[in-house]
Amino acid sequence: MSDRFAEPQGEGGETRQIAGGEVAVLTTAQGVPVSDDQNSLKQGARGPSLLEDFHFREKMFHFDHERIPERVVHARGYGAHGYFELTDSLADVTRADIFQRVGERTEAFVRFSTVAGSKGSADLARDVRGFAVKLYTKEGNWDLVGNNIPVFFIQDAMKFPDLIHAAKPEPDRAFPQAQTAHDNFWDFISLSPESMHMVMWIMSDRTIPRSFRFMEGFGVHTFRLVDADGKSTFVKFHWKPKLGLQSVAWNEAVKINGADPDFHRRDLWAAIEAGDFPEWELGVQLFDQDFADSFAFDVLDATKLIPEEAVPIRIVGRLVLDRLVDNFFAETEQVAFCTQNIVPGIDFTNDPLLQGRNFSYLDTQLKRLGSPNFTHLPINAPRCPFAHFQQDGHMAMRNPVGRANYEPNSWGPAQGGPREDPKRDFRSFQEAPDGDKLRIRPESFADHYSQARQFYVSQTPIEQKHIGDALVFELSKVERPDIRSRMVSHVRNIDGDLAATVADGLGLELPEPAQAARPTIEDLAPSDALSIVKNGPERFAGRKLGLLVTDGADAGLVNALVAAVESADAMCEIIAPKVGGATLSDGTLLPAQQKIDGGPSVLYDAVAVIASPEGASMLATDAAAKDFVTDAFAHCKFIGLSEETKPLMEKAGLADDLDDGCLALKTKADAKRFVEALASLRFWDREPLVDLDSDSD
Repeated sequence: MSDRFAEPQGEGGETRQIAGGEVAVLTTAQGVPVSDDQNSLKQGARGPSLLEDFHFREKMFHFDHERIPERVVHARGYGAHGYFELTDSLADVTRADIFQRVGERTEAFVRFSTVAGSKGSADLARDVRGFAVKLYTKEGNWDLVGNNIPVFFIQDAMKFPDLIHAAKPEPDRAFPQAQTAHDNFWDFISLSPESMHMVMWIMSDRTIPRSFRFMEGFGVHTFRLVDADGKSTFVKFHWKPKLGLQSVAWNEAVKINGADPDFHRRDLWAAIEAGDFPEWELGVQLFDQDFADSFAFDVLDATKLIPEEAVPIRIVGRLVLDRLVDNFFAETEQVAFCTQNIVPGIDFTNDPLLQGRNFSYLDTQLKRLGSPNFTHLPINAPRCPFAHFQQDGHMAMRNPVGRANYEPNSWGPAQGGPREDPKRDFRSFQEAPDGDKLRIRPESFADHYSQARQFYVSQTPIEQKHIGDALVFELSKVERPDIRSRMVSHVRNIDGDLAATVADGLGLELPEPAQAARPTIEDLAPSDALSIVKNGPERFAGRKLGLLVTDGADAGLVNALVAAVESADAMCEIIAPKVGGATLSDGTLLPAQQKIDGGPSVLYDAVAVIASPEGASMLATDAAAKDFVTDAFAHCKFIGLSEETKPLMEKAGLADDLDDGCLALKTKADAKRFVEALASLRFWDREPLVDLDSDSD
């Protein structure tokens, strides 16, 4: 394995490793030698991918059929029904029916997912989250198949099987599950400079979201909107949560996976069941060819984004999830998303990753659902009228009615079936070919570090620290020092201080910077939109307080705190020594939702403890109760404490460390002030004092 950090590169900066000597020649399954395993065949460097590329088709075909019955990627998912409501018409730029009439609602189904883990993996793996939306429009189904991160690891779909193979459990040992903290993943990534922007995102807190309700969604690719005259406007799609952004701490995520591996799906189910319907705004970034030509990066490169400061987001609608599935398998498991499912007025661009996905998704559904008739399943069927001559095959629930099953035919309207409609049909945007047929990556894709740096410098100091911590953790699980070192060599091209931090955390000498196809642009303006902390909530709404109570706890204080939480449109869950609940000072029994050893503080956004003197003394002897407060303190959560809890805090070793994030609860007014403070979610000033990795003294 090379440790030069300067692998041979193609014109787009992609790593090229050549056969020779003891290195075997890569071939297709038919034994045909492969000249380029990095790039799909295109009509010109920036042109569309070509169907005749048999190497790509064979590679993707085999990859799509590797797993049964679960999805190869995005296997662990959870879905819900809802609607999209248009709030601002886009009739000025597209003929798409869904974007014409303000106030009109379109039925929707949304599936959230993790990428790397199996169906049985835990919800809070550090991973990208799928954010797939099926919109049942009047002109057919539109699938906006996105993620909670706006960029991706690779630029060409040719590399998707390699990426997922590297991320999945290593094939000889079949572990680790739902983790990228292993040699194969970081070996591949460190040999793929194009992944460095995505590395910053996946090492950020974006990959450990608090719940689906608090994360963004992105269409990732550049698409086109096309109007009735055939004029095209480029578009990028954004879903923005009305509750703001929120993630958890890594140590918290590890413990949540043990305490409740279904944490995300349980949260979505509970919110909808309670009538607290999750909501996102749909935003679009619209731009023309002149902007695309002048922008510093190629808009067809899926490893790049367009900062909101450069192209502001226009909010055009809202997505509301208001109905749970009736059966998980029939709906969430059998739903089939395909990026090729677009409607008149929306079209593709020549993004080579998108072009490859258009082939792969349909092929995948055939294998996973066992038949080309997967559209007959109710969850996948259009809600608008449809008619065609497709027939038979496994699971054919309906066939064409009448004499003819072909066209053109002579049987007339009653027996002859449907016909073309040149006025309402889908029309592809007319675009001249870019050039010769080439297996190449455009030079405009070759800057791999500048936006990675822009993302990093856009983070708050605490978020930057978390990125450094994540890189150290992940690479510490890599056994080969040369892979660790090569990865750090890439980080040097992103930020020197970050590279030094990671090298120090790994006990490495700082390597030379990796060879860069293009030098890093160091003066790209930071973008506040890229930070979770800067886009957090203004209220505690939609979140959950964990309230630990004991027998004899002050009833007035408990009731005041519960009322304050509910008035903030948040949830309060009661934890007690016994799941039956606690008898308060006024003799009333307060039912509990959790027993103390089954309701750790990691399950809550903030915690409070209200106890009687006897109850506090009892809690002080209980390991789970001590963990409840020590974990909350370590995870920088706000903690509300009644006066009687001093013995617990002393036994937990926290009595002398209480800070401004630990608020006294004595009166009803204190309860209200405590809930108001919870809008900040975390008391980040505490982290440098509780983390060995902090550079604070």
